Order: sequence, then structure tokens, then C-alpha cells
Amino acid sequence: MEVRGTLRKVARASGFIGLTAAMLPPFYVHTRVMGAGDTETRDRWVSRWSSLLLSLFSIRLEVLGTVPVNGRDDAGAQLGRLCVSNHRSAIDIGILLNVVGGKMVSRADIAKWPVVGPAARSVGTIFVDRKSAQSGVAAIRTMQSELERGETVNVFPEGTTFMGDEIRPFHRGGFVAARAARCEVLPVGVAYEKGSGAQFFGETFLAHLSRMSAAPRPTRVVLAVGSPFLADATAATLTKRAQADVAELVATARRHLGD
Repeated sequence: MEVRGTLRKVARASGFIGLTAAMLPPFYVHTRVMGAGDTETRDRWVSRWSSLLLSLFSIRLEVLGTVPVNGRDDAGAQLGRLCVSNHRSAIDIGILLNVVGGKMVSRADIAKWPVVGPAARSVGTIFVDRKSAQSGVAAIRTMQSELERGETVNVFPEGTTFMGDEIRPFHRGGFVAARAARCEVLPVGVAYEKGSGAQFFGETFLAHLSRMSAAPRPTRVVLAVGSPFLADATAATLTKRAQADVAELVATARRHLGD
């Protein structure tokens, strides 16, 4: 059993790096030719990458509800969308990109990681150093700009990963950007089956990746999709409403898992 676990770990971890490294050069070439504004190609690339990633780690994703088409403003232009979710595992990123699409807001140090960093930068990930007020302000401005262009931006307002289903207080930064951009807010809630070992807390990313890679059986994950609402209130009010919605959606996802 130990040998099998080691083989799984090596195969999945190397597959994760190899998959990303193999898919990145063609994407770079295409964006050089078509330009960085080719969001359709970017979304297809990200969707394909995230689907393969979930399959590689034997993630059995179940989605409750559907992601609605973005709304339109009075002039007919597509509204941007801030998607907010609880954060429990590194796999959350692949799940949101697969189901919702758009761009991620991520911690700044990931930009420097080999293979993963270049891939994240290439698809327009917004990096933020939560220890730097200046970085936080810059990230909010970038989010606002993307949302005003009709983009979808995914953020984990809890700020980091936690254990369990309890929703920790949301940071307001993303909601400041949403209010300024007058976009939509889409709450979603994620729950992993108990005992899956997929939760990421109190360890390095490499240790987390190693542990997930050794998992002997598929992991059930449920993503519950909520109803979008307009960011037409104060950032404080939006934050409170989104936090309550996400908490309810996580509870819905947990009930569906039945554990």
C-alpha cells in the first residue's frame, strides 16, 4: 500500500507540473499572435487546464445550480462579476476557474513559483501581498478596472484557507472594487466530503500537494451556486450580505454531501 501511495504521489505531482508546463507554451504563442485581450481563448485554455487538473487529482465535482449569464447595464454593456467563495483547499482555484471562469485574485508569492507562477501571470491573475497596504490598494484598483470591463474576478474574502465549514469574517477589499465598478456579486459555497484530506491548513503548499497526490480514493466536492446581486450598497453592507449568502450555500453543499 505504501508503494502504491508513493507511485500515486509521484504520478499526480509530476503530472500537475507537466500538464501546466506542456499547455503553457502554445498559449503564450497564441496570445503573442492574437493579443492579451483574447479572453475567449484564455477562458478555453483555463477551462481545459482546470478540467484536467481536477481529473488528475480524482476530484469528483458536483455543482448545485447554474452560473447565470452576466447581467447588462442600461446601455446594454455586460456587467462585471465578483465571484466570492469560502476557501478550504488549493483545489478551490481549479474548481472556480472550471465552473465560473474569469480571473483569480491570489497571494503575491505564487507569482514567483516555477511553472505555476508563469501560468498564473499569463492568464491575468491579480496578485496581492496582504501584508502590504500599498499592494492591497493596487489590487483593489486592478479588480475595479477588470470588473468595469465586464470581466469575472474570483476572490476568497476570508483571506486564507481554514478548516471546517464555519465562514470567517470577510475582508472588504473586493467589495470596495465591486461597489466602485457597479458590477454583480455572485456568492458560491464549497464543501469537501469529510475525511477527504483535501483541506489546506497549517502546512506548506508543497506538503499540501504531496498529501493530496497520495489520496487513495476520489474526493467528492460540492459547489453550490447562489444568486447574483448588484453591488449597489456600501462595501460594508455588500460584505455582510455576501458572507451570509456563502455561509448558507456551504450549508446547502454540506447537506448534499450527506456527511
